[in-house]
Amino acid sequence: MDTFRGHTSLTRRLAKPVVAIGNFDGVHRGHAHIFEQARRLAAGIGGEAVVLTFDPHPAKVLAPTFAPPLITPLSRKLELIAAAGIDATVVEPFDRAFAAHSAEEFVQAVLVDGLGASHVVVGYDFTFGQKRSGNVQLLAAEGPPRGFGVTVVPPVSVEGLVCSSTKVREFTLEGRVDGAALVLGRDVEVQGEVVHGDGRGRTIGVPTANVLSETELLPKNGVYAGWAESLVDGRRWVAAINVGTNPTFVSGVQVHVEAHLLDCDEDLYGQRLRVGFAHRLRDEKRFDSRDALVAQIRHDVDETKRVMAARKLGA
Repeated sequence: MDTFRGHTSLTRRLAKPVVAIGNFDGVHRGHAHIFEQARRLAAGIGGEAVVLTFDPHPAKVLAPTFAPPLITPLSRKLELIAAAGIDATVVEPFDRAFAAHSAEEFVQAVLVDGLGASHVVVGYDFTFGQKRSGNVQLLAAEGPPRGFGVTVVPPVSVEGLVCSSTKVREFTLEGRVDGAALVLGRDVEVQGEVVHGDGRGRTIGVPTANVLSETELLPKNGVYAGWAESLVDGRRWVAAINVGTNPTFVSGVQVHVEAHLLDCDEDLYGQRLRVGFAHRLRDEKRFDSRDALVAQIRHDVDETKRVMAARKLGA
């Protein structure tokens, strides 16, 4: 997949581009349906399926105090978009000057003059332009006179849940990672470099990889069954994961992501891991003794093995 930084930075002419537009944070099942429509339409005219997305997220610029934590860092979002079969992605730099463009200016400058769109695909709730003045009705009216068609994708539901980035965040912040995975189509995950922690896990026989998360959205503090994957060579391990502040040993508010990788005894410092959360086991709690903590961790490991074995069997 080709990636371009902004509509003015294309290094080649796009071929009959069918352009899917959105923030696409999380790249969930609803987004996948938009991409599928773009691919289908592009195949029908011998064109390219193109994604137009924005960085930073508009809320980070327009209302930073209220901006939601991002589900996916940009690098991961681009990986997921590429995996969806998109031919090219344009990452539009978003700032206040860009936000000040009217909806009509956005259509002409970006979609027509910049990308040469043959067709545009958007979700039902898509808005654009200054003060979000543009909507799908305006886009549908503006498109044909300017040479492009418009497809509006209706809400996508899974087991009665409308797929949205907001719903993914809600489930994740509540620790309901199973529900978030239903909307995402994959496990909730974080990624980052393995850094030195306090080393306490190794002293009690349960070494952990302390992951400095690049992902803003973290699950609610607690213990989870899941997995870890090396971003260096793709190896995967079952993992018992703690998200929290280690209240048994320290008083503080800094949240850490620590993964105990089963059947792994190598030094992972400096490597980058992706950690996935398959099922919440319990809340984080303070234990009265080291022995009580160790006993609970051993139980957590056993539960992690059970959960992940059942998953492999399709249970």
